[in-house]
Amino acid sequence: MSIKASTRLLDGVTIVDVSGRITLGEGSSTLRETVRDLVSKGQKNILLNLGDVNYIDSSGIGELVSSYTSVSNQGGKLKLLNLQKKVHDLLQITKLYTVFEVHTDEPAAVRSYQ
Repeated sequence: MSIKASTRLLDGVTIVDVSGRITLGEGSSTLRETVRDLVSKGQKNILLNLGDVNYIDSSGIGELVSSYTSVSNQGGKLKLLNLQKKVHDLLQITKLYTVFEVHTDEPAAVRSYQ
């Protein structure tokens, strides 16, 4: 199953709805290109909606961290939304849960950028 990423804008926050698997190869490169494209267009508030992501491998985790870093370096914020249990547990095991701001409620997540 390939990864899909679509973007929408809500109150100045770019929400990236990601579905599929974020894995070595196509998955992580799709995520990288999407985030890089948004940053290059000056979008600094990015919310990754991972509600339909059922699997992330180590390369996908690396890509999340890399995306987070590149957005932060531009003075922006990258936050996560709607983690499935497997992904949530993986972030906790890798201690990255403390790095990312994680939300379960989209309106609250969007408000958190204000």
